[in-house]
This record gives sequence, structure tokens and C-alpha cells, in this order.
Amino acid sequence: MPPAVLPLVDLLAHNNNPNILDINDIDYHDDDTTYNNLNPEHKEGTATFFKTCFNGLNALSGVGLLSVPYALSSGGWLSLILLFTIAASTCFTGMLIRRCMDLDPKIRTYPDIGGRAFGKIGRGVVSIVTYSELYLVATGFLILEGDSLHDLFSSVHFDFSWINISGRVGFVIIVALIILPSVWLRDLSILSYVSATGFLACVVIIGSVLWTGAVDGYNEKGKTLNLSRIPTAFAMYTFCYSGHPVFPTLYTSMKDKSQFNKVTNLLGYLFFYVSNTDTDMHHFHLQVLLLCFALCTIGYTLMAILGYLMYGEHVNSQVTLNLPVKRFSSKVALYTTLVIPITKYALIMTPIVSAIENRLTYNKKLLNILIRTLLLVTTVIVALVVPFFGDLTSLTGAFLNSIASIILPCICYLKMSGTYKKWSYELIIILAILIMGVSSGMIGTYSSLSDLVRHLRGNIQK
Repeated sequence: MPPAVLPLVDLLAHNNNPNILDINDIDYHDDDTTYNNLNPEHKEGTATFFKTCFNGLNALSGVGLLSVPYALSSGGWLSLILLFTIAASTCFTGMLIRRCMDLDPKIRTYPDIGGRAFGKIGRGVVSIVTYSELYLVATGFLILEGDSLHDLFSSVHFDFSWINISGRVGFVIIVALIILPSVWLRDLSILSYVSATGFLACVVIIGSVLWTGAVDGYNEKGKTLNLSRIPTAFAMYTFCYSGHPVFPTLYTSMKDKSQFNKVTNLLGYLFFYVSNTDTDMHHFHLQVLLLCFALCTIGYTLMAILGYLMYGEHVNSQVTLNLPVKRFSSKVALYTTLVIPITKYALIMTPIVSAIENRLTYNKKLLNILIRTLLLVTTVIVALVVPFFGDLTSLTGAFLNSIASIILPCICYLKMSGTYKKWSYELIIILAILIMGVSSGMIGTYSSLSDLVRHLRGNIQK
């Protein structure tokens, strides 16, 4: 094997890497209570490989599937290279999260990683970023549901003797009531069945859009490149891979944690033609992380191409809103779209709920139900105040997702492993990902904020 390939393969292998500290060499902080303040109900993982796969697929796929054609129309055909780059980078940073967790067995959540790397300040920063991201993503689900139902039943409104509720507002409230029972679930092993439904819904949506395009035709050519809208494309592509704050929860929920991301042999066989007497084809395992990213990227790419060929520059922030409502295939896609947020909401909110419950000294079932219900209520309120799905996903992707999914895993791993102390191919790869995340995140945030403010002003003037 060429020497230049060895450091990258070694990074993925997580075997015999001299930069990885032995667990006995770690200098623990004085505030060990930070990591021991765990819910007494925490148990060893119960989720199997396939259940964790469904939860992982549900965390990554979903709402981004509907917005990715709009992202492609913003950046042009060549922006697909950006999609693949982000997919590879976020998959890599997902591996770094798992490696950070392996360095300290006390780590169970994403904020724990920040605390282990940078103390209380690091824990606080990571908590604010990740929980804000998850909260806004969950809010986006409700906005999506309200828009989709209002598009299907535009003439519906809710009149009571004492109040008049518009159709969109009423639909958001109804969907919240439907989601509520899944929010009360605490076992990710059980929640995986809900996640499986969400993944199946994504497959049905892609099939329905493909069906609609086969009937109506793929008549749009699109632009090769639109440099002025690349920041928007980056933001929305990044939003598609916003599951990193959930990864630690999925990892700790597994029975066999070694299956989470040991993909070295597979990658070596496919890309580097690894020949090693200690490995053979029978040991090649397609594990959770690579499987989830690969399937989601295939789905995103297919949906982006189909939507852009069908509607070109006229595609909406949710491609389902472009579909002709009266056609059967369109109705299948629109109705199935309603399933995705319902299946994803509880999984996305789990880290936030767990963080709150772990801080409580009085931990009773009724109190936990009350907390979960109140969180749902607050996201309903935000969804009604900021009803712009495209702008919200763009802003979340540009600012919070780029930090949580790209920047934080890199800097936390560098600090915890000590890799930054010596130049290596591993360090160069991480620095390149960091530069991409920081520069694109800043530009995308400015662009997204400008669009959101403009739409809010227009809404107020109306």
C-alpha cells in the first residue's frame, strides 16, 4: 500500500493510531460530576444493529429530501459536487464523534464531548449550539406539516364560537397533537419502529416524484453553475446532514457499539485495494454510519436531480408544493410527506429532553411527560411565528449545522486526541474540513439571514 494512504486508512480503522490516547492516559477534569450527572434510568444499550440503522436513517433523511431540489436549483448542476463533499465530510466528522466517545467511557452525549475537550465552557457552547439546532429542525417539521396540509386543503379553516383559526395554524396544532404520543416514548429501541416508517415514507416520496416526472416529463435543463446562490446551496445541503447531535444517543443505545462505524476494511477494499493478512472479505462489515450516509446521499441526489429536471428554476423550497394536486402520484407524495415529520420529531428532540431530565433531582414519569409536552408546545409557537420553511432550513443549515456537524467534531477531536501537536495527513484532512465549514458557514449565514429578514418584513407589511 502507498505510504500516503496509510494515515487515512489508519484514521478510519481506529486501530494502532499513535495519536489516539490510551484511556489510562487521559487527564480528567476536576468536575467529574459533570459526566456522572446521568439519569439513573440510563441502562446499557438495547438497540440492535438494524434498529440503530433505522434510527440513523431517520435522523439523516427526511425534510432535507424535500428541500434538496431547491438547493440544486440555487447552485446549479455543479453544486452536486458540493453535496458529495458535504456528505463525505459529515460522515468523516461522524466517525470523529464516535472516536471522541471511545476516549472516555463517561461520555454519553454531545455536550459531554465538548466538556471533556474544553471543560465547562466547552460543554456550554456545545449544548447551546446542538440543542438550538435540534430545536429549530423540530420546528421546521411543524412548519412543513402546516404548509403541506394547507396546500392540500386550502379552503379549510376552523371556526369556533370564541375564536377563528386559519387553516395553516389549525393544521400545525393538529399535527402537534398527533406527534405528542411519540414524544413520550423514551426507549430508542421502540422508537426505531417509528423511524422505519419514516424511512419507508422517504422511499415512497422519491418513487411518487419519479412517477409524476415520467408522466409530465423532465423538460427543464437548469443552469450549470450559479455562483451567487452557492451559499444558499451549501446551507441547505448541510441541513440534509444535521443528525450529528443525535449520533451519541444512537451510539449509547446500541448493544454492540463496535458496529457503529468500523468501516475500514470496506473502504480499503473499495478505494485503496488493501491487502492485509489480518483481514479478509468475510470480515467486511457495512456498519451503521457508512450505511446511513450512503443510502441518504443516494436518495438526496436522486431527488435533487428529479426535482430540478421537472421544475428547473421554478422549484419551491419544498418540491412537493410544485406537484399537481389532482394527480394520484402527487397526492401519494403529498400525503406521505406528512408522515416524515411525525416519525422524526421525537427522535430529534430526544437529546434535548434527556439533557433536561438528567438535570432533575426529582425524576418522575408525570414530570417527564410534562417536560416533553411543554417542549412540543414551544416549538408549535415558534412555527406559527416564523412560517418560512425555506429560510429557516437555510439559516439552520448555514449557521448551526455547519458548527454542530462540521466544526465542533473536528476541534473536539483535535483537542482530545492531541493530533494538532504534529503535522500528519489526518491533521491536513481535518483542517481542510474546518476551513470549508467556517468559510461557507459564515457566507451562508449572512445570505440566509438576509432572506429571512426580507420575508419577515414583507409578511409584516401585508
